[in-house]
Amino acid sequence: MAEGHVRDAQPTDADEIGRIQSATWHQAYERQLPASALDAMTPQAAAESWRSAISAPPDAGHRLMVALEAGPTVTTRVGFVAIAPTDSDEEDIAAPTVEIVTILVEPRWGRRGHGARLLASAVDTARAGGAEQMICWVLAGDKATEAFLRSAGWERDGWRRTFDAGEREIAQHRLHTDISHISAGQHG
Repeated sequence: MAEGHVRDAQPTDADEIGRIQSATWHQAYERQLPASALDAMTPQAAAESWRSAISAPPDAGHRLMVALEAGPTVTTRVGFVAIAPTDSDEEDIAAPTVEIVTILVEPRWGRRGHGARLLASAVDTARAGGAEQMICWVLAGDKATEAFLRSAGWERDGWRRTFDAGEREIAQHRLHTDISHISAGQHG
């Protein structure tokens, strides 16, 4: 029987995290992102960015955690979550807030609790750092991520932004949740 858990990412995880991000983006965001953005998301490019984030984070509030599935003979990296303090330009945020920068589980490892464990670890880490709420920007049309977050009690807060992806503009919606009342291990 396989067992899942989450731990802080280590530099040796960067190549697998890059592979997971590239594979997941190519499968999950084929309709949302332009081909040029997907072409640029190679395992090597993603791994290099994550290696830097692991080895030299901007501050202690930036954390990267990896989900693992341990089988009888091998442990496999199956997903990850990155959190960071919110940008100073985030509007309408008064309480101490942490942003989920990305949360991904490779599709072939979905529906096994890895996303829930990653989200719980992100919330626990944010709470330990003094956060009272969390936000996450979700691509418009990313129904899976939005449904996952909503199932854990997150809601859209009305904020929307767009970014230029070269060939077209991409919309995102901001979801949020209050974590001030949640104790460690109690989520959604």
